[in-house]
Amino acid sequence: MIVPAGGISLDGTRWVPCRPGFFLPVRVLSRLFRRLFLAGLVDAHAVGRLVFFDQLEGLRRREAFAAHLAPLRRKKWFLYVKPPPCADPEAVLAYLARYTHRVAISNSRLLGLDERGVTFRYKDYRRDGRARLRTMTLAPDEFIRRFLLHVLPKGFHRIRHYGLLASATCKKNIARARELIAMPVPVTDPPVERDEADPAAGAAADHRPPCPCCGGRMIIVGTFERAAAPRAPPSPDTGVRTAMP
Repeated sequence: MIVPAGGISLDGTRWVPCRPGFFLPVRVLSRLFRRLFLAGLVDAHAVGRLVFFDQLEGLRRREAFAAHLAPLRRKKWFLYVKPPPCADPEAVLAYLARYTHRVAISNSRLLGLDERGVTFRYKDYRRDGRARLRTMTLAPDEFIRRFLLHVLPKGFHRIRHYGLLASATCKKNIARARELIAMPVPVTDPPVERDEADPAAGAAADHRPPCPCCGGRMIIVGTFERAAAPRAPPSPDTGVRTAMP
């Protein structure tokens, strides 16, 4: 979630910045998180989604489970809230873009597909240096299962915009905010001039076809000569670890 450090006043005449060093009311957020978390546990218990074993089997009863949660409602909960390691807005956006504008795994990480399964490259953050880069082979059904964990359910949106960035008034709000904080107007490329005698002349300058799904301009990710094959993925490295379901 990206939250601006301020907003436009109700009368639209000035920019109202937040207090220095302020991001969220941590104490209020802690109580809110406590209430929502415990309410979620109660709802999951009511529909039988919680399973108890051994010494905790007594918590299957609703009264026992409610008594078990009662002390947690009075206990202080602490949230870990801190500024991002990089204060540069571009770095923050680049970090989030890796999650919002990419698929679960890029083609460059896929190394091979054979009778053993799908081989791909991953990072083991428990290791340091070049040893962090490792390879793994999964059975096709397990690879597909893990990939589909990153697919949003029907009706969910990957990105939602609120407030200043609401789609209906986004451009107007951003232009007004830039004006109020005296931010230079970004320089944009001039539109392609078209010859009135030949309306298609300007469009010919950009030969990229529109996306058949969304209508936006497609991005060229690679080119190859006529009658030549695209660049194949790199060959699998040695020391492949096989993980079966």
